[in-house]
Amino acid sequence: MQRASWFQVSPDAAKAIGSLHHFVTTGTGLPSRLVHLVFLRVSQLNGCAHCIDIHTRDLLKEGMPVDTLVLIPVWHEAAYLFSEAERAALAWSEEVTRVSESHACDEAYAAAAKMFEEKDLVDLTVTIATMNAINRLGISFRMPPRAKA
Repeated sequence: MQRASWFQVSPDAAKAIGSLHHFVTTGTGLPSRLVHLVFLRVSQLNGCAHCIDIHTRDLLKEGMPVDTLVLIPVWHEAAYLFSEAERAALAWSEEVTRVSESHACDEAYAAAAKMFEEKDLVDLTVTIATMNAINRLGISFRMPPRAKA
């Protein structure tokens, strides 16, 4: 079934989401690689093919080795490939994305707060929330990945 092109049907919504995306990619001060890593991990958790495709490509452009990229879903087992900040961001991304199960527990918050200054932690959480919103639109309206057969 063909679904609506949400950004064409509601350009004001697309503009609002686009502004939020622009803020988290350029206005937070978080490293670009960290932002795209969070975007990819959140998209993997949510199963958004369109966003997984985009953010995998973004990380390749950032220079992330393929060996690291393919192990993001199991980063706990390959923690040595990620910086301390990246590991903290990945853990917090999983906690916030699964908030209905985790309730962003105190232990997870304390671990993230240990690694990030207060503003950076808020900006990281906004980054996670932004990608969760975009994933829900991408999945609901079946935005196709860019990959070609």
